[in-house]
Amino acid sequence: MSPSRKLIVVGDRVLIKMDSLEERTEVGLLLPETVRAKEKVQSGLIVATGPGIPLPDPSHEEDEPWKDSTPRPRHLPMQAEVGDYALFLKKHAVEIRYENQEYLIVPQNAILVLIRDENIVE
Repeated sequence: MSPSRKLIVVGDRVLIKMDSLEERTEVGLLLPETVRAKEKVQSGLIVATGPGIPLPDPSHEEDEPWKDSTPRPRHLPMQAEVGDYALFLKKHAVEIRYENQEYLIVPQNAILVLIRDENIVE
């Protein structure tokens, strides 16, 4: 992605760089013929995530309008993380093209399985 522009994923969605639909995924997950034939399930690498599901601010009280309080955004965090490998329902995905790359935007509730490499040291 270019340094002058940034793609921001909102809410409880993830940005996925999709795999081609093959018999076996990159990480060794075997997809049965029935799944591949109907193309109901697809897989790919998560490259960006939104902040999560927005939650109301419990400290915001309309009974005290004199209080100077700046509302802070709060979100219920997602299980999906950048670098996870996801198996998801394709019918819920939206295809986009950004800077000559094809991606899918997928809501977290359409993700069936996440595969995470726990050995990565950050």
